Amino acid sequence: MGEDFYAEMEQVLLGQRREILETIAGEDEDFRAMINSMGTKDLGDIAADDIASRKMEALNQHAANRLKSVEAALSRLKNGRYGVCVQCGAKIPEERLRAMPSAVLCIACKSGEEGPRRRSW
Repeated sequence: MGEDFYAEMEQVLLGQRREILETIAGEDEDFRAMINSMGTKDLGDIAADDIASRKMEALNQHAANRLKSVEAALSRLKNGRYGVCVQCGAKIPEERLRAMPSAVLCIACKSGEEGPRRRSW
């Protein structure tokens, strides 16, 4: 993997980070608007707002997890460990990194992590 590839991946990761932060900021604004509108609502409206609030919370948690992955990938880029499987030390193929820029496992280790799905009944 050459310097051009690393520069490209850094730009992709920075773009992903920006998008995630914008998503989180937008969800926070939506949440504030929902709280401000709670004034004189009936029980049904409050229940619907509670469901919406829980959904926003789950979306924020998902976004926060994605942000952590992107930040970790940017850190690996800076310290020269980007594209190296954290489990076995093998190089992660460029195709995998292009598909998932924050990948930390090579395909073999990821497949082994997921393993065959067995039913336990």
